[in-house]
Amino acid sequence: MSSPATAPPASSNLPRIVAASLIGTTIEWYDFFLYGSAAALVFNKVFFPDSDPLVGTLLSFLTYAVGFAARPLGALVFGHYGDRLGRKKLLLLSLVLMGGATFAIGLLPTHATVGTAAPVLLTTLRLVQGFALGGEWGGAVLLVSEHGDARRRGFWAAWPQTGAPAGQLLATGVLSLLTAVLSDDAFGAWGWRIPFLLSGVLVIVGLWIRLSVDESPVFKQALEQAESRRTGDAEKLPLVSVLRHHWRDVLIAMGARMAENISYYVITAFILVYATTSAGVSKQTALNAVLIASAVHFAVIPAWGALSDRLGRRPVYLLGAAGVGLWMFPFFSLVDTGSFGSLVLAVTVGLVLHGAMYAPQAAFFAEMFATRMRYSGASIGAQFASVAAGAPAPLIATALLSDYGSSTPIALYVIAAVVLTLIAVGVARETRDRDLARPEDGGDDRTAASPATEARTV
Repeated sequence: MSSPATAPPASSNLPRIVAASLIGTTIEWYDFFLYGSAAALVFNKVFFPDSDPLVGTLLSFLTYAVGFAARPLGALVFGHYGDRLGRKKLLLLSLVLMGGATFAIGLLPTHATVGTAAPVLLTTLRLVQGFALGGEWGGAVLLVSEHGDARRRGFWAAWPQTGAPAGQLLATGVLSLLTAVLSDDAFGAWGWRIPFLLSGVLVIVGLWIRLSVDESPVFKQALEQAESRRTGDAEKLPLVSVLRHHWRDVLIAMGARMAENISYYVITAFILVYATTSAGVSKQTALNAVLIASAVHFAVIPAWGALSDRLGRRPVYLLGAAGVGLWMFPFFSLVDTGSFGSLVLAVTVGLVLHGAMYAPQAAFFAEMFATRMRYSGASIGAQFASVAAGAPAPLIATALLSDYGSSTPIALYVIAAVVLTLIAVGVARETRDRDLARPEDGGDDRTAASPATEARTV
């Protein structure tokens, strides 16, 4: 196993690379989370007005889940071409697709105007969002991970991960501001469109920044080596190589995502429904609590990433998963008090513990796969899990609340996901010391299973 000490020094452009990845992922997650918040607050009335309020919320969360269904397809397509053409080109495309779809949602006619065509159009644009996000995550974290500084890879790779809370912070902040200054009628009539239309401006900024960064040097080196060897199908079909050589790592990545993904959407999206319907908290109060917690989440993710450089990816990840499981019952108890302070504490602690999983995830997944199949492998492992994890999480939680009228089944649902993650990460090998820049030979399953030779498969 290679030591970080033997790895090449960090690129002199690393801070700019990190900034480009962070800003891009922030915009992408702003678009994605904006939809989730709007689904909880207004889409049930705008696009599903004929339904019972809770049923309307379920239907709006169903369109929310549809976006996750498109993420594996995005992972396959973007991963394939990202491993063949490079990280940068595909990241530019994902940003345009996501921003364009979000901007178009802001222009959609409502159910009152065009009837059932409105939710159909909404669902179509949600599919485009999911497709784009499925390709965004892998490219963003790899662009940073592959630019060097192996000693602090966990710290630097954690910065694109902060795009999720930053996007949540931005989306929730804009919605919170609008609900504070607009009446409920004005917000439902036209105010909800404003944050979606703002995406157009954000995309222009994101494109300008991403166009200024260089392609991953590790990828360019691997591409040159592949061209000199003139290898065949393995180079043309990264997906086949991933499933042949790294199937175990894909399964581990999927298992690792279960608790991280489910807990996040319960804590940030479903809580807007639970707090307002069961705990009697106002819409504004719930949004403000998520806003404050997201700011703390943003701050702690790099710290967790740095800790994973010292202790390893697995210990930090396991700590976060176990912590989230233990926190679920206190989490709902605090929300049930209806106190703003208790609500802030519940969401903040939940997101801090979530950050211990999310921060090392970028480096952990990147280090599992070989360079010419890394985009495909990391994206497939992450996004296929999202279909079973994040996609139905708010939907399942809302259905459990509707059926049982209690938070206990919801807490048990999250704890079950935690158990799966503890098993997956528990059987994984530590990856902290792997050198992403060394030559690769593709490896095989037996090689991947052997600690003495595991470096050859990266």
